[in-house]
Amino acid sequence: MSPVEIAALAAGGAFAGVVNTLAGGGSMLTVPLLVMLGLPGTLANGTNRIGILAQNVAAVSSFRRAGVDGLARSLPVLVPVGAGSLIGAIAVSRLADDVFERAFGLVMLLVLAPTLRPPRARAPGESAPPWPRWASALVFFAIGLYGGAFQAGVGIALLLAVARTGVDLVTANAIKVLVVGALTLVAVPVFIASGQVAWPQAAVLTAGFAAGGWLGARVAVRGGDRLIRPVLVVCVLALAGRMLGAY
Repeated sequence: MSPVEIAALAAGGAFAGVVNTLAGGGSMLTVPLLVMLGLPGTLANGTNRIGILAQNVAAVSSFRRAGVDGLARSLPVLVPVGAGSLIGAIAVSRLADDVFERAFGLVMLLVLAPTLRPPRARAPGESAPPWPRWASALVFFAIGLYGGAFQAGVGIALLLAVARTGVDLVTANAIKVLVVGALTLVAVPVFIASGQVAWPQAAVLTAGFAAGGWLGARVAVRGGDRLIRPVLVVCVLALAGRMLGAY
């Protein structure tokens, strides 16, 4: 890679890391950027996962330093998300994804309206009414399946699903980055074993993603719902438009 390509990849990773931590969809920038730098699509998809993993490790650490820890709330969904991610990563080369991506874009638009509403104020100690266990497992398995296969936008889906439980968006983001990190950790060995990682590009992208994840978590904690909500809306609309073929 030339110095210009290295700088572009590092900057793109940093920007995508901030976007991913605040909402999601940063891979819509980094995967095309890798393709523009000469990588085939499948290789770009696998290479991108190395940076995503570093970004979420950095974001989790940054959230914890700020006193926001999503581990306890993440544990119940890690098994269905992990199972879905493994299946999605293995099957990605065989999936006909065009219809699925358009359907996913429609779903994002359908769930946007409730996301615009602030979470209902709750009395101290009051918890949100939970989804039925089977429904929760199915939803998070499907999110893991998509994340393992395509990655782009999975953070938005997770953030919307977690925010549905009534937690504030800062806490929801802390949960999201931990779960995305876990599903990426499951998927990465599949792409490595398939030879779908370009390590020089992955190293540069990792540095950018890690910096963006660390910064994004700090911005999320300081800005709170007031900042995260408009970023989330923009990312949802951008992802839906992309998947519906608007551009």
